Amino acid sequence: MKIDLTQTHDVDGAYQSIDWTEIKNDYTDPGTKYCFDVLDKKIQAGYDIKLACFRHLRDLQRQKKQDFPYHYSIEEVQKILKFASVCPEVKTKKPVKLMAWQKFVLSMLIGWRNQIDDKRFTRAIVSVARHNGKTYLMSIITIYSYLIESLGESSQDFLVSSINAKQTSKLMSYVKQMLINLSTKPPFQSLIEDLGINQKSLASQSEIVVSPKTFNKIVAVTYESGQYDTNHYKTAIGDEFADPKVDTTDKISRITSGQVDVSNKQFIQISTAYENPTVPFRKDEKNIIHAMEKDFERNGDTYLVLNWSQDDENEIYSPETWEKSNPLLGMPEKREKLRLDLQNERDDALMSGDLVKYQNKSMNVWTKQSTASFLNLKDIENAIDDDFNIDDRQVYIGLDYSMFSDNTAIGFVYPYQNSEGQPRWHVAQHSFIPWQQAGSLEAKERQDGIAYREFPEYCSITAHPKGVINPEQVYRWLLNYVEQHNLKVIFLGYDRWGSYQVQNVIESLNSNTGWLIQDVAQVTTKLTNPTKFLQENFITGKITRFNDPILEKALINASIKEDKVGIQVVKDKATFKIDVVDALIDAMYQGMNHFEEYGLINDKSTEVDRMTEDQVLEWFKDPDSGLLGDEDDDW
Repeated sequence: MKIDLTQTHDVDGAYQSIDWTEIKNDYTDPGTKYCFDVLDKKIQAGYDIKLACFRHLRDLQRQKKQDFPYHYSIEEVQKILKFASVCPEVKTKKPVKLMAWQKFVLSMLIGWRNQIDDKRFTRAIVSVARHNGKTYLMSIITIYSYLIESLGESSQDFLVSSINAKQTSKLMSYVKQMLINLSTKPPFQSLIEDLGINQKSLASQSEIVVSPKTFNKIVAVTYESGQYDTNHYKTAIGDEFADPKVDTTDKISRITSGQVDVSNKQFIQISTAYENPTVPFRKDEKNIIHAMEKDFERNGDTYLVLNWSQDDENEIYSPETWEKSNPLLGMPEKREKLRLDLQNERDDALMSGDLVKYQNKSMNVWTKQSTASFLNLKDIENAIDDDFNIDDRQVYIGLDYSMFSDNTAIGFVYPYQNSEGQPRWHVAQHSFIPWQQAGSLEAKERQDGIAYREFPEYCSITAHPKGVINPEQVYRWLLNYVEQHNLKVIFLGYDRWGSYQVQNVIESLNSNTGWLIQDVAQVTTKLTNPTKFLQENFITGKITRFNDPILEKALINASIKEDKVGIQVVKDKATFKIDVVDALIDAMYQGMNHFEEYGLINDKSTEVDRMTEDQVLEWFKDPDSGLLGDEDDDW
C-alpha cells in the first residue's frame, strides 16, 4: 500500500485504513503498545509523535522483506526496560516507575536493530518540553551502553555534551550520581567493582569516568570547546543541541565522523525548541518528519525523531492539549499540579511580554525571531511541495542584485491552477553567493548560518576570483535556466538601485530576449500590494515552494516595516539574508495579477512588448492576427 502523507497529513486516516490484527497479536511490548494507544487516541499526542508511532507499526509490517534490512528485537527491549526499572533517580535515589512514553523512547532507541544486530538508529532526536525528565532517560541510555552493551569490550568512548560548561557538568553529574547509586545495588555493585571504577572520582568534579581495567571512558565535552575529534564514541549524548549557538553542522560532523567503524553506535540529540528555527537540529527534525510522511519511500531509515510538541502556537490557551508537549501530564498524581504550574507560568509570560520563551521551553514550539515577522513559521513550513514541475510553464521573474556582502537572488513565480481550477502560485529562487566581504567562503557560511556548498540546486558560489558577484555568471545562468526548462517569461522586475552592475545584466537581457523588463521602484507605494499579496497567500495556503533552506531562511528572517503608506519587508540584522524575498516581491509586482483581466498575460496592449523581433515580423505577416486592441476593425 502506497501511503503519502505529505499533502493530507492524515495519520489517523492512514492508520484506520490498515488491518493491524496480526501486529497487535504478535507485539505486546510496551513500545508497540504505546503506539497503538496513541493512534487509538487513548493517549493524547501531537502530529509528530503520531507519525513516529505510525512509522514503527509500518516498519513492523516490513520486517523480513528484502528491501528492509531491520528488525525489532523484543529481547533488546526487555533488557533496556529491565535495566531502567532499577536505575535510581538522582534526587530520591530510588528507581522511578517509567511512564509509557518513556518506555517508548527506550524501546525505539534500543529495540530496532540492523542486519548485523547493531542498533538501527545511529542518530536520534528526542525533543520534549522542559521538566519532563529528558536528562534522566539519557543518563539511563549512557550507563546502559557503558556497563551492559560494552561488556567484553575495551577502549570504548562515551560522550555527554552540552552547549557550555555549566550545562555539560550538570548532565555529567547526573550520570555520575546514577553510577554511584547503582554501585550499591546487586548485580551492578560487583560489575562496577570489577571495572575498577574509583568511587572517589565519581564524587569529584572530574569530567571523566574511566575504568582502569578496560579503559572504557565517559567524557564530558562542551560544544563551545568543540574538542570532539580525538574520540570514537559508541554512545554520544548532545544536550540542548537546538541552541542557536549550534548554527553549523561542522562540530556535529566531528562527532558522527568519529563514529565510523564503531560497533553499536548512536548519537542522540535532546533539546526543547528555540526561537531560531533555522538551526541544524530543527532542519534534521523537519527532514525526517517529511521522510516519515513519505511512507512509501522510506528515506532516513537510520534516523529517529521523537518530538513531543504542540501542533499550534495558539494551543498555549488550551490546557487540555498540553499533554502533547508535556507527556508527564499523563501521570494522574502529577497532572493537576503540573497543569497549574504551566498555567501560572504562561500568565506570567503574558504579563512580562516573554511569551516566545514560554512557547519554546514549556510547549516545545518553534517560533520566529521577531514579533513583526513577515510570516508565521507554520505557514512557511506548510507550503512545501517538492513534487511541483516547473517545465514548460509561464513564469514571472524578480532580480535582486546585491551590494557588498548581500547575496544576489533571482525569484521565480509560477502561476497555475489546482485540480479545482483555483488560482495558485509556486515560488522558487536561485542565489549567487559572494564572499569578498566575509574574507572567505567558509566565513561567509558561518556568518549567514547556511552551508551554501551543500545546496548547489538552490545557489551558485560566485565565479569571480575576488569573491564579488559576477554579472556575466548571473546573466548566463538565468538564460540557461529558462532555456533548460522551456519557460515562458512574462515579466522580469528588478531594483535599478541595487547595484550599478545590475544594469549590465538588464542591458544584456534587453538585447537578447523579448522579455518585458521593468524597474520596480523600492518604495512603499510600489511594494505594498505585492508584499501583502505574498504574505496573505502564504497564510491561506495558495502559495507553495520547494524545500529550499535558503528560501526558507529568507522568509523566516523577513520582518515588516510599516509607514503611513503601507508595508515593506526589512531585516533586523545585516547577516539576516532576505534578498530572496525582495526578488519574489519584484516578481509578484506583476505575477499577482496573472489571473485578472488586467494582468499582463491578458492585456493585448502589451503583447508586442513581450515579442522578439522575429515574433513581431511573424505577427505582421499573419493576416488573421489583427492589430492589438482593434481585432474587430474591418481592414
